[in-house]
Amino acid sequence: MVGKGRVSDFLAPLFRAKCLSDSRVGRRKPVQRGEYHKTRGDQTKDIFTRLYIPVVKGRVGVNVSWVFQEWYEMSPEVRDERYAGELKSPIVCRGDVIFNFYFQALRSEKWMDIVVSANLKTASGGRLCDARYTDAASYWFDANLGRTLWKRKDVNASIRVQALAGFYCWMTNDVVNRQNDAFCYGAGVLGTYRGFSLDCNYAGFRGYRDNGDKPMILRTKLNYELKKNILSFQYKHGMKDHLYDSYSLAYIRCF
Repeated sequence: MVGKGRVSDFLAPLFRAKCLSDSRVGRRKPVQRGEYHKTRGDQTKDIFTRLYIPVVKGRVGVNVSWVFQEWYEMSPEVRDERYAGELKSPIVCRGDVIFNFYFQALRSEKWMDIVVSANLKTASGGRLCDARYTDAASYWFDANLGRTLWKRKDVNASIRVQALAGFYCWMTNDVVNRQNDAFCYGAGVLGTYRGFSLDCNYAGFRGYRDNGDKPMILRTKLNYELKKNILSFQYKHGMKDHLYDSYSLAYIRCF
């Protein structure tokens, strides 16, 4: 899902994949979800799928995500503003495939947990003519840090703080500056109680060209887990160069 023709809007799919983790490489294989996005003059629905595979349990993990199908409808004013071709897609629209590779650099209850990652967005998405996905790849490297401040094992309750910092690079269609580089950042709090978890975080990145490359987003996600099944609701509020409100309802199955 893309917006306004500005840089950050062409990178909107990355906000699904480039977010804070709890700084611990997982041992389970979750599969996920569907989303709804809206902004002025743009209504978008999509089926977002994600598969996480632990390669070395507790140390290394691989995540693959993809927008399997997207439905969108723009107003004539927004279409013209984005120099798009159609108000809605005349054919099936699919998104970019994104690969994330995680490594648990440190796991310590006394100090903190640190996960470093290398990530690649492919150029597999469609409908560039409607300003939906880009025909260009991007990559980023980041570190997730987390520390549990309080925990009660008898009711599975905890409070955990998280932070993210990294470097993000993507190709542009500018013949002079062929790429943009950005500092990416984030911070948040995760709380758990029995089968519930509430994750609130703030994240974004800052490019150097100042052409819509400084988006920010505030996320709130509520999960309920029963055995190996998770129901998840997430709300994302975009700010500055990413003016989307997004809602997602997910069913996640862990293997």
